[in-house]
Amino acid sequence: MAESNFIDYVKIYCRSGRGGRGSTHMHRAKYIPKGGPDGGNGGRGGHVILRGNRNYWTLLHLRYDRHIQAGHGGNGSKDKSTGHQGEDKYIEVPVGTVVYNAETGDYICDINEHGQEFTLLKGGRGGLGNFNFATPTNQAPRYAQPGEPMQELTVILELKMLADVGLVGFPNAGKSTLVNTLSSAKPKIGNYPFTTLEPSVGVVPYRDNRSFVIADIPGIIEGASEGRGLGLRFLRHIERNSLLLFMVSADTDDIRREYDTLLNELRQYNPELLEKQRVLAITKCDIIGEDKELIEMLSVGLPDDIPTVFISSVSGYNIQQLKDILWKEMNKEENRIAAATSTENILKTRKDLSKFSYVYEDEDDAGWEDEFLDEENEDFEMLDEDDIEDLDDDAFEYVDTSDE
Repeated sequence: MAESNFIDYVKIYCRSGRGGRGSTHMHRAKYIPKGGPDGGNGGRGGHVILRGNRNYWTLLHLRYDRHIQAGHGGNGSKDKSTGHQGEDKYIEVPVGTVVYNAETGDYICDINEHGQEFTLLKGGRGGLGNFNFATPTNQAPRYAQPGEPMQELTVILELKMLADVGLVGFPNAGKSTLVNTLSSAKPKIGNYPFTTLEPSVGVVPYRDNRSFVIADIPGIIEGASEGRGLGLRFLRHIERNSLLLFMVSADTDDIRREYDTLLNELRQYNPELLEKQRVLAITKCDIIGEDKELIEMLSVGLPDDIPTVFISSVSGYNIQQLKDILWKEMNKEENRIAAATSTENILKTRKDLSKFSYVYEDEDDAGWEDEFLDEENEDFEMLDEDDIEDLDDDAFEYVDTSDE
């Protein structure tokens, strides 16, 4: 089976550039035998920077380029010349990408706007050249600072789609058909389970030229929290949604039981998802003929704490009413505040999803080492120029007396 191009999880190794070392050069010229120190400063190492890009919609481009390394700063040289600055490395990610520390699982940042930048790793500062250390009592210092070492970090990037409404339901509940009816999105539709194998997003037009975004994800099944089926793999894409639309088919044996099962699977995945506002849609009402008496009978026992609507995506029955309910619930002030708080808490919680097949690992990730790592500089404390006057010659542990 061909592999899907929808990649929403990658693990990458990042390394910033180390700072260049300062020079210890002594000025020499005709008729100036003792020109004094003129060693320049080292250049700054390159940063590793994340940048949101709305032209990307998956993390596929990072799956095959997962060793991200910025350039090293150049060494200082004579005539007080500063070394070149290391090249910054930009990592373009889709809008909606959340970044976690791969070793600790700690939340790092959330890229949710086009053009938004976040400096993941800073490059090392360049070391000061020996001309910075010249004083009236020490006119020919033969030492300079090494550059700051590089920084390393392995991170996990997770794409979580930005949508106002997320669809939650079992396979064959009619989610893709509804998205096809409400928007111009064309997800695959078929009368068999797991027709939808990857999420899709559609823009729903509403009254007065307004609109909202709806996200269709593959259906979940009972036991999904234990690794069964496909749906739990994609539940991260509804973590940002301000509202969850639960969809249960009208021809099911027990509508309330299916709704409770869906709630339980969300609870097992992340209990905070239940804090989001919910709407229940009973789909495929064209099968039961849209009989009002039958609909009233099916309504018995349904949850009375959330809005419920009977719809048919095929015939268009109550579709406008559904849009009105979704718009009203999304724009309630208390719902917006609750959704924002819930989403922030969810994004900062790293779930252990390693048991699912979509967690791609490199065989050579473990033990990968950077051949340029300069371990002797790891504990060296860099000095600002303002601090130099307070130091004496014994304060410098690293000495370079080589001519350049």
